[in-house]
Amino acid sequence: MQRWNKKKPPFALLAIIFCVFIVISILYNVQHIQEIHENQVDNHRYHHHQASVKRKPSKQSPDLDSFTTCSSTRKYSGPTSDWASRRSENGRWKGSCDVFSGKWVFDNSSYPLYEESNCPYMSDQLACRKHGRSDLRYQNWRWQPHDCNLKRWNVTEMWEKLRGKKLMFVGDSLNRGQWISMVCLLQSVIPANKRSMSPNAQLTIFRAEEYNATVEFLWAPLLVESNSDDPVNHRLDERIIRPDSILKHASKWNTADILVFNTYLWWRQGPVKLLRSSEENGVCEVLDGLGAMELAMEAWAKWMQSSVDPLKKRVFFVTMSPTHLWSREWNDGSGGNCYSEIYPIHTEGYWGSGSDLATMRMVESVLSRLSSEVSILNITQLSEYRKDGHPSIYRKFWEELSPQLLANPTSYSDCIHWCLPGVPDVWNELLFQFL
Repeated sequence: MQRWNKKKPPFALLAIIFCVFIVISILYNVQHIQEIHENQVDNHRYHHHQASVKRKPSKQSPDLDSFTTCSSTRKYSGPTSDWASRRSENGRWKGSCDVFSGKWVFDNSSYPLYEESNCPYMSDQLACRKHGRSDLRYQNWRWQPHDCNLKRWNVTEMWEKLRGKKLMFVGDSLNRGQWISMVCLLQSVIPANKRSMSPNAQLTIFRAEEYNATVEFLWAPLLVESNSDDPVNHRLDERIIRPDSILKHASKWNTADILVFNTYLWWRQGPVKLLRSSEENGVCEVLDGLGAMELAMEAWAKWMQSSVDPLKKRVFFVTMSPTHLWSREWNDGSGGNCYSEIYPIHTEGYWGSGSDLATMRMVESVLSRLSSEVSILNITQLSEYRKDGHPSIYRKFWEELSPQLLANPTSYSDCIHWCLPGVPDVWNELLFQFL
């Protein structure tokens, strides 16, 4: 049998190939080890840099208070809107019945819904009977929509709606009046030892133990952070706001289950100064009240869009509360105001100068983008009729009145706030309707 013969490869060639393989392997491993080391160094530098960034203290803008001032001012240079020339859809209502369109009906058998003297939480600013008002017909008017009836107020049913919940009113003294109205409407069925009221502060809380519920008021007259956020010391010569700062107040109202907001009259007191959070030198921009209110409403709306789940939180916005400062608007030729007025205005559609249409259009525009997050309590038109519902001179005044003022009651009449019981009770009946 023939045997296959194989040539053996030279030994020197095998040795050379083996040596080349060893050298290549060593060079590769050295390079790989060097890359790993360099990556570790880079990572160390990166994390060290990140740590130093995290450790670097962030510069936080100080809170605004009554002592805040502007180092200098300049004219506002941002975008503005011409709300005065736009048309309004004032009073629109998408339900089966427009509950905001109607008339006031005298009803002394059903109203008032509570007695002023029986509410231990009544404010002296709103207790008109206590301070000398003898004509009490302002307490007996019922709001009657044209095409339907309001659900009658039921205090037990309202408490069941609030069981285990937090209802919070947020805004100015008019919203505080609505809050006091709600407390007076609710408190009568709670035993005295099962209810409590916290001391007056920026956040004031009424508690009902039996229902594990609270009805609260947060003083935030301009919604965004301002130098007027002190509930007592806020009568200042100038208004300063941070138009981009909503979180200071939102951190307090975020825990509420039902929110009721308002803002209006504080924007009607002249120009507003804007001190932005990023401004380090105290330079303020100056803007008219309507423009500044729009900036605040936009900041509020952005928070609502990003933070409110309509399935978990109910939010209401109360439209402007009208004033009655000039009686010539409903009684041509007269020179008074709401002082001595004892009847509502019965002219349907009456609209006085105390309710600014341009502001109404701006608010309507902002709220139209929040239809799923915010419901509107359009109390403006129905309250326009109630020139008789203000305290005028029948309230406590904390400053001493001079003999000259006392001799001329119209000169110091309060035609802004509302007597209780009275108009704000109807605002709360509307709130009850929607809840």
